[in-house]
Amino acid sequence: MKIIILAGGSGTRFWPKSVKAIPKQFLALTSERTMIQETYLRFQEWLPPKNIFVATIEQYVETVKEQLPWLSEEQIIVEPMPRDTGPCIALTASNFLNHGDDEVLVTMPSDHYISDTSELRRVLDAAESKAKQSACIVTLGVPPSRPEIGYGYIETQSEETQDGIYKVNHFFEKPSIEKAQQFIERKHMFWNSGIFIWKPSTIAHYMMEYHGSMWSILTGSAELIKERYAELPKISIDYAILEKAEEIYCIPVGFKWDDIGLWSSMERIYPVDSDGNLLHGNIHALNTTDTTVISDHKQTIVIGLDHAIVVHTEFGLLICNKSEVHKVKDILQRIEMESVYGVH
Repeated sequence: MKIIILAGGSGTRFWPKSVKAIPKQFLALTSERTMIQETYLRFQEWLPPKNIFVATIEQYVETVKEQLPWLSEEQIIVEPMPRDTGPCIALTASNFLNHGDDEVLVTMPSDHYISDTSELRRVLDAAESKAKQSACIVTLGVPPSRPEIGYGYIETQSEETQDGIYKVNHFFEKPSIEKAQQFIERKHMFWNSGIFIWKPSTIAHYMMEYHGSMWSILTGSAELIKERYAELPKISIDYAILEKAEEIYCIPVGFKWDDIGLWSSMERIYPVDSDGNLLHGNIHALNTTDTTVISDHKQTIVIGLDHAIVVHTEFGLLICNKSEVHKVKDILQRIEMESVYGVH
């Protein structure tokens, strides 16, 4: 199998530490290594280095080379500009097929936390075996531990098609808290990890079926791709293929997983104190509970906070209620609109 580490996102939900110039996949958030380095090293233990690739945008190529200097030019797949995971994964499949290579691909984000590399290897070996058999898609499902509104969900059939593998019935978008509570009370419901295992020819099949005009651009010359890439829609692989395809299978995983998508996820990675606070930096807290405070530089004092997030970096200051942290991306988009178009 070949690993495709998807590293072209802007990571805006982790503002003000993650910014477009240096997004979260290139930051050390869960260890002393950056997220992309951690992701690469998970596979270095058991796969040949030549089988590990990174897909990113032109803006981040030099950063990828700095953080993973052993990668060859051929191991960095470059999008001319960000167009979400749909065009990115399709472009990757086209590149491999152009070289006559239809070996199974594992497409996965660069910024996830995975606790157990041996369990990851076990489920990926099983997924590779299944994906080789037919033009099917295999995904990894995470048993939910809480009613999470930040993840998509997968519903599978109750009976295994083979040992540890289930046919997918339905993909659900990020739900309301009420719907999420219903999901975790039902059997055979999993979080969508965003990790997919499939052959390039399988991706090509679905792209030709659902997005023929996009596929015709992505299978053209390098000059054509660069010239017309901006015409492609910004669409996730979930919308582009997963929600339409029929032959999809799910393997439940046994490792601890987190997509490190919001600041609230940090307290699931790092221990909190007796007041439920996660304090990182030169922090002084008084009468404060269930609060995350991260400060890179200046001494920071918080008093009387509850269920809050405070992040202070050289790029800015974020203060919000934990229940509102998923709106960080929305307000940054509004600020950008106001800056570019004068929209208020």
